[in-house]
Amino acid sequence: MDKLRAMAAFVQIVEKGSLTAAADALGTSPPSTVRTLAALERSLGVRLLNRTTRRIALTEEGRAYYERARRIL
Repeated sequence: MDKLRAMAAFVQIVEKGSLTAAADALGTSPPSTVRTLAALERSLGVRLLNRTTRRIALTEEGRAYYERARRIL
């Protein structure tokens, strides 16, 4: 997994508010974006987003990671 690309995908997901919109912005498919997010969460050992079929919400760890990722990118 390319961590920088995964970080950029995570930032897009948060900023766009949906996995589908983030996938469109990244030029990838939604399933690919979901796999990237899952791999990032696995590598970090934390859940970054709580996902349902209708919405996503940042966890506390996700909020902290988002802030750091924005500064890095």
